[in-house]
Amino acid sequence: MKNNRFNKLTAMVVGGIMTMSVAGIAFAETMDVNIDDCIKMAMENNHTVKSSIDDYDAALWARHAARRQHGPKLNWTSAAQRVGGRGYDKIHVNALYSNTVAVSMPIYSGGQLEGSIKAADLSLDASELSVEATKQNIKAKTQSAYYNALNCRNQIKVNQDAVKNLTEHLKNVNAQFDAGTVAKSDVLASQVQLSNAQLSLLSAQNNYDVAIATLNNVVGLSSGTELNLKDELGYVPYEISLEQCSEYAQQNRPDILAAEYKVKIAEAQRDVAASGNLPKVNATVSKTITGETPFSEDDGPAEAFSSQNTWYAGIGISWDIFDNNVTQAKVKQAKAAIEKAKEAALEARDTGDLEVRTAYLNLTSAEKSIDTAKVAVEKARDDYKIAQVRYSAGVGTNLDVMDAEEKLVAAQSKYYNTLYQYNSSKAALDRAMGIMVDLDVSKFQDKLAKN
Repeated sequence: MKNNRFNKLTAMVVGGIMTMSVAGIAFAETMDVNIDDCIKMAMENNHTVKSSIDDYDAALWARHAARRQHGPKLNWTSAAQRVGGRGYDKIHVNALYSNTVAVSMPIYSGGQLEGSIKAADLSLDASELSVEATKQNIKAKTQSAYYNALNCRNQIKVNQDAVKNLTEHLKNVNAQFDAGTVAKSDVLASQVQLSNAQLSLLSAQNNYDVAIATLNNVVGLSSGTELNLKDELGYVPYEISLEQCSEYAQQNRPDILAAEYKVKIAEAQRDVAASGNLPKVNATVSKTITGETPFSEDDGPAEAFSSQNTWYAGIGISWDIFDNNVTQAKVKQAKAAIEKAKEAALEARDTGDLEVRTAYLNLTSAEKSIDTAKVAVEKARDDYKIAQVRYSAGVGTNLDVMDAEEKLVAAQSKYYNTLYQYNSSKAALDRAMGIMVDLDVSKFQDKLAKN
């Protein structure tokens, strides 16, 4: 009885899984996309891009807060107190209420507010540059994932052709074996070769599925979305010199410019720290009402003692003549931060130069290999045809055919890998150079020069 219940439960679970699987396949979304479509989706959906935009929004509000510090402030203070003692007992007062409304505005801050505003302005620019750098990184990542998927699709075609060729070859071997012209070992060897090719095809198909899932992840789609890639891996010669690429990167990479901005931010923060050595001047207007009842004066006999209606307007000055060298320590700390920012800016330039050089060398290496790999495919294809003809004529061996077929698969795979390496290196070089996605950095170059 228990076994029957278990069997029924198992059948229901398996049936449910099968139903879900079939339904999942039936309703799987298929999209026709090219590389531009994928880049556009990545800019709209990628979480890293969205996070960088959130950082920019935070910097925008930080600048807003810094600028508002320079304006007037309206403050209301209210208090309710229980009072006692001989003086209050004589006039029969046991509670006091006070309300003060004050308007204050900074007149001179010793450079503190100005430095904070400048630092916030520069931080906003640096954040905008960081958004552009993030978009460039995600664009390159999207391109690489797209090219990898194209390469995996090509590898499937290579392995499908191999299975087809070896299937035809096995038919030929079986026919010759039936005719008594070849040994059983040729049949067995051909079967093993075909099985290996089928396994390679399964592996290639799995690699393609993983590549599509990875591309979906980058562009912000569900990992199970089926994509029909409309492009093919191709070759467009690259005609810009390494020196031109490096020079462009040093002038236009957003992360390099952002690092330079951070030096200026650190300098502004030094000015904020140094403001502790200078006086602060504020203008204030205030009105205070105190009495036995909230928000009003008293008209009773205790008025002279317990109530008041006062106001004042004036300028206040505060100056820490001696603060036990706290300001001096803050200034030195800020100067150290400046030096650190300068080193980071130099490192950003060195890193940019290295990335450009690496991507360029990888690009040129792949470019030099494309023609050679293409010729190798043609020679391997001719060699395979010759091996087949020789085997059918009885003057070649089965080993010659299988060896030629392996070389053909290797040559085709190498050719497509080379195309992938070339295109992915081109994408990496664009990113290393700082090729624009959305933001023209020239205005930031001008602003940096003025600061």
